[in-house]
Amino acid sequence: MIKAFVLIVVDPAKTVDVYNQLRTVDGISEVYQVMGPYDIVAVVEVANLTDVPAVISRHIRAVQGIESTTTCVTFPESNS
Repeated sequence: MIKAFVLIVVDPAKTVDVYNQLRTVDGISEVYQVMGPYDIVAVVEVANLTDVPAVISRHIRAVQGIESTTTCVTFPESNS
């Protein structure tokens, strides 16, 4: 399994809507509202590294209200 942390900046008026939409996305195992330079952290868990970009571009960045994302992909051997 590949795990990636997606750090998301959201339009403040849409934070709850974005959070709720992300909770329903296949490939996202956890979603947190956080304080700091980012508004939401989504944990993506997929079978292959090549699946990460699809989840981000098709399912995360497509959500209205998201202004930017930063993705941190873990090393596969650190997930065991």
